[in-house]
Order: sequence, then C-alpha cells, then structure tokens
Amino acid sequence: MAGGAAALGWATFVEPRLFALRRFRLPVLTPGSRPLRVLQVSDIHMVPGQEAKAAWIRSLAALEPDLVVNTGDNLSHLAAVPPALAALAPLLERPGVFVMGSNDYYAPVLKNPAVYLTKDHARPRDHLGPLPTEQLRTGMTDRGWVDLCNARTRLEVGGQQLELVGVDDPHILRDDYAAVSGSAPTDVAATLGVLHAPYQRVLDAMSGDGADLLIAGHTHGGQLCLPGVGALVTNCDLDRRRAKGVSRWWPGAGLGGAQPKEAAWLHVSAGLGASRFAPVRFACRPEATLMTLVPRDEAAARS
Repeated sequence: MAGGAAALGWATFVEPRLFALRRFRLPVLTPGSRPLRVLQVSDIHMVPGQEAKAAWIRSLAALEPDLVVNTGDNLSHLAAVPPALAALAPLLERPGVFVMGSNDYYAPVLKNPAVYLTKDHARPRDHLGPLPTEQLRTGMTDRGWVDLCNARTRLEVGGQQLELVGVDDPHILRDDYAAVSGSAPTDVAATLGVLHAPYQRVLDAMSGDGADLLIAGHTHGGQLCLPGVGALVTNCDLDRRRAKGVSRWWPGAGLGGAQPKEAAWLHVSAGLGASRFAPVRFACRPEATLMTLVPRDEAAARS
C-alpha cells in the first residue's frame, strides 16, 4: 500500500515537473550540407498557472535552434491560449512551423483513464467543446511560424533550403496528405514530414514520397510506462517500441520486414504535458528534443 501511494505521489507531483531535453544527431541532409539544429516541442497541454512549465519552455530559446517544430496539442483549457503563446514567445522569434493536435481544437473531458488500456484507446472521444483554435493559430502565424496543416512549403533555414510537408491531426481524421503529396525534391537539403499523431497511413505516405525525417508527438511516450517494459499504449496505431525517441520508418514498416536502406528517420516526442484531467507521468519524463541534422554520410548518435 505504501509503495503504491509513493508511486502515485511521484507520478502526480514530481515526474511531471522533471523536464528533460533529449538530443539526437540524425544523418538526413544531403552530403556537403551544414548541420542544422531543429528543436521539437510537443503536447504542451497548457493550463493557466503552469509557470514552471512555461519558464522551462522559454529557456529553450537559449539553444538557438535553426528551426522550431511544434507538433501540436498546445492547449488543455479554454483560457490557455495567452499563457501558451507567452511560454512560446522567445521561440517564436526563431524560424518555426507547426501542426495542430486534437487538443488545439477541443477541450479535454474527464474520463476513466482505464480506457487507455482497452482496444478503444485510440478512438477519438467526447470533449467539452471547441477551443479558441484560430486565436492560437493567428498568434503563431503573426510571429512568422508556418502553418503546416495539410500544407507543403519550402523554407530557408540556416542558409539552406528545406522542404516541409505536414498534415492536420490524423487522430481526429483531419489529415489530407493526398492534397499535398508529392515526391521529395532533389534540390533541397532534406524533406521533413510533420504530423501530430503518428498514424501509419500518414507515415507510410510521407516515407513513400521520400521524406528524410518524420516528426510527430501525441503518444506522450506512453505517459505511464513500466521500467524495463516501456510504453503500454501509444494512443494510435503506432507500435509501442516507437512510442518515443528515434527509429526508422518505411511504407509497411508496421507490418515488419527488412528495413530498406532509404528508410526515413522517425522521431516521436513524449511531449511536455498531459491532459489536465490526467496530469500524471511515470517512467516517462516530459521532454523537448534538439535534433542536430547532419549529412547522410555521417553516423547517427544520441547524446
């Protein structure tokens, strides 16, 4: 009994505030390219009054990333847009792109957390009503960040051209990759695919078009994990081994088989927050990720 109470206390009051910065070195750029620093922030799930989280997010600007990628679920409260934008303010001074998640559209609802352990865990569920999505979107685009919801664009980042393609949230069926699909161009340093929820249909399509790096969030890394086992669920159809961190993806990767040489790199962030109705984490610290992109003839590494 005492051990269970201690674990619950840790998961509720301690670990959700142990913010971590993950670092990866990923060989995705064309040979001869200059390294680029890409900072991913995801699943902030901001609630007014979360000053410690906001301060930590603001501190990430000191990393001086070449590009910021926000993979959605910034909100967890009807009044969360101003504090979310205030937390992101220093990062909005950097070049950036974003996609939306379901919790940028709809306020979360109190529900039985046991549903995440059932076959229905990945099904979009009821919500409390619409959030001020357009206020959030305008707050980011007015500062220069590019909306990648079902969009494709080119950006000059660190003196080099990147192709970026994104979709709106697949978890609530707002993705329309067919509208922006196309073969990755050969005259850019890399093509990056951006999405909130890493559903296999979108990962397959983006990697099939030749994207070099796929960047997603949504899973919370499992949120409640078992030491030595890892995530129990991903809240989508991605396998649990890829619930967070770096892996490789290619069309049909979810079915197994040999990894082709040209497989895309995939990074899934465990994110920085959780629904305000389930603000717990266990064996899965909240995180942001700094990815250093290097030429493809260099080795990948985690630091």
